[in-house]
Amino acid sequence: MKILLVEDSYIERRKLGAYLTDWGFEYQSVGSGTEAIKLLEAPNPPDLALLDWLLPGLDGIDVLRRIRKLAQGHYVYTVMLTAKTHKKDRNTAMDAGADDYLSKPIDPTELRSRIMVAKRILDLQQSLRFAATHDFLTNLLNRSEILAAFEREFARGRREQKPAAVILADIDHFKRVNDTLGHAAGDEVLKEVARRLKVDLRPYDIVGRYGGEEFLIILPGCNLENGVRRADAIRDRVGKDPIETPFGHASATLSMGVTATTAGRDCPVSEFLRQADVSMYEAKKNGRNRVEVFTASANSSAAGQS
Repeated sequence: MKILLVEDSYIERRKLGAYLTDWGFEYQSVGSGTEAIKLLEAPNPPDLALLDWLLPGLDGIDVLRRIRKLAQGHYVYTVMLTAKTHKKDRNTAMDAGADDYLSKPIDPTELRSRIMVAKRILDLQQSLRFAATHDFLTNLLNRSEILAAFEREFARGRREQKPAAVILADIDHFKRVNDTLGHAAGDEVLKEVARRLKVDLRPYDIVGRYGGEEFLIILPGCNLENGVRRADAIRDRVGKDPIETPFGHASATLSMGVTATTAGRDCPVSEFLRQADVSMYEAKKNGRNRVEVFTASANSSAAGQS
């Protein structure tokens, strides 16, 4: 948990910072509301803000209101630290968006207890957010979240005039694993394939479980040629070694379809997903355990069969 300490008094910042260090917390400290907002608007903002009320520039109430306007997918828990003790002041802070309120002079024992409550709430919130956005079996992004992530990456790529490779992968003969070793073994295969898919991905690559045994991979900044090369490397890694399960050995290979967004192609996300799907079925038709690229001929063939 990352903590932001906002306090205009240098002596008070040093004292509170020493407590946080002794308790093993990572923190940053600033002396004004303006500096606080810069950190809160930056990538990877803090999880908890310990916020003085009286600050140069923007005061604590102004910062609170800005925090609540900024909150988009990342909730910042806030504790107002102030010498103001009237009930109306507490209500003002809470109305502005404070989660907690601690009167000065700060009692370190009380401060630590408030931080621990905040940590439990934030941990629970993170757990709930993970459950809502991830597939429970593979821990990859679930279908709705991988599609939302693709939409965001597609929009960003169009703004920056950068391509993205789109890979749809399907486990070959997966039903055979379930039929011979049981569904529990099939679950183990899905989990291990998911793990192998992630091994060589960059931190900003995106992978999710698209369907039963289908996976969608988005590679930002990759053109079609590089996307094909990386898809083949992923295919090789997944299929290279057998998968050990408590119910026996299993193997898993992938049929993969690849396409790519480009600056000059004004298509919706659904069209690129269709192209990857067409290419994946070409891989199935052409022998499985292979990578196929979307082409006009494949598209015509798919249209003729529909």
